[in-house]
Amino acid sequence: MPTQNASKMNRAWSKRRPSARGPKPTLSTAGIARVAIELADAEGLGAITMQRVARKVGVTTMALYRYFPGKTDLLDLMIDSVSEGAPHLGKTTLPWSARLKKWAIRCLAIYESHPWFLEATSLRRSMMGPNELLWMEAALATLSESGLGAKERHSAFLALIGQVRGHATFQQIRGYAGSAEGWDDHLAALLRPEAERYPALLEALRSGTFSRHPGRAFDFALDCFIDGICARVKRPRAKSHRS
Repeated sequence: MPTQNASKMNRAWSKRRPSARGPKPTLSTAGIARVAIELADAEGLGAITMQRVARKVGVTTMALYRYFPGKTDLLDLMIDSVSEGAPHLGKTTLPWSARLKKWAIRCLAIYESHPWFLEATSLRRSMMGPNELLWMEAALATLSESGLGAKERHSAFLALIGQVRGHATFQQIRGYAGSAEGWDDHLAALLRPEAERYPALLEALRSGTFSRHPGRAFDFALDCFIDGICARVKRPRAKSHRS
């Protein structure tokens, strides 16, 4: 069945142990993934090769294949490992909107703590792992209190995770260009001769909002997102389409 095959493609769902052939395994897949995560955090996703990780954990490359059939399987477990700790956002004294913002901020923190995470999840073609799906479960459960129907809650989730990933992407692009201030100065110098074509962009650069308060943009977007949900729930037409 397609679902069965997809779940087998992601190593995070597998309960299999390394092959029983050969010497008794001295490592665990979780431990290897932790070492690979540390390597990726320090040097980027490009540093993750089976040869490099094998050296890091003190085994031969062939021995590492006893734990992971290939690099894709290792990346699956790395992604799911850093996704541990999905927030439990059940009913509390806080309104659903405040808890959803908390979810988004904590989700963004994963991308900021592990810059390789964005690229790795973009390249992946397998089903998400169990920890990742717990994050989705938490968001959808919180959105269920918003008044949206099931289909709209899923669409809202996709919009929210898109906002998180979009902000993470923008922050990484700025990081590649150097310091935030240097990026802004360079862009402003590029646009000044073309001021008539880019007046709004130059005004935004002069305001300092690009470099001084990048976090405010994310907070603003979350507030707009939540305000939009509240407005949609109140619309008569929206109510008739909930299911």
